Amino acid sequence: MEAFVVNFDPVMFSIPLPFTDLSLPIRWYALSYIVGIMLAWQYCMRLAARPPNLVTPRQIDDFLLWATLGVILGARLGIVLFYRPGYYIADPVEILKIWEGGMSFHGGLVGVIIAMVVFARRYRIPLLALTDIVGAAAPIGLFLGRLANFINGELWGRPTDVPWAMIFPQALDGLPRHPSQLYEATLEGLVLFAVLAFMVLGPWKTLRRPGLTTGVFLTGYALGRGFVETMREPDSYLGLYSFGTTWGQWLSLPMLLGGVYLIWRALKREPVAA
Repeated sequence: MEAFVVNFDPVMFSIPLPFTDLSLPIRWYALSYIVGIMLAWQYCMRLAARPPNLVTPRQIDDFLLWATLGVILGARLGIVLFYRPGYYIADPVEILKIWEGGMSFHGGLVGVIIAMVVFARRYRIPLLALTDIVGAAAPIGLFLGRLANFINGELWGRPTDVPWAMIFPQALDGLPRHPSQLYEATLEGLVLFAVLAFMVLGPWKTLRRPGLTTGVFLTGYALGRGFVETMREPDSYLGLYSFGTTWGQWLSLPMLLGGVYLIWRALKREPVAA
């Protein structure tokens, strides 16, 4: 059986601009960010309305703009600083072309963390209560983002002979590869969302233990990303590091350590009264 060729049009549709011959392309990648943020926002509003009500829906509503800026600016600057500083320094105009892709999850995470710290201090909100709600919703955006990566034919996996291997024309070699974007969409998106939803909505009611949901999110993402990195093709300008590790795994290591610490800290303390 021939391998499926991933060759989708990255543009979902185009909107003609009046009185010109130009059109505005609506890309799957941009749409994934917009829909992901909107769905995550609605989910956060629902969680904030549940006990122990350490963060209110109104505060979540106010945080939407902060989160959006944190995600977009952080994700773009993450690519610039963590992955390709030389490339973007040589041509700074490329930094602005976010519609072409090139966003870093770890950079977006840093951006949102900064936004949450500043927002929580300004409005006197318990920081971990806010990070728990945002962390529980984050897999929604991760799932849609990885699907957009797949449609764009980027961040492909390593060559393989598994039955579900796919060919990514942008890889240029024509070899069947792991659809690592779909692996990440499953682990970082669907599976992690299901685990966190069970924790916050099920009998555990982990929102009563500030920091626990955040810790599980950080740990779950780091483990899922670290595993898929063993099947994902390293960026050509980075390659592999010692013992066959990747830059993505090294960036995820602080998340793993921080997540384990937050879990330990939350379980050690008494839950907040409902």
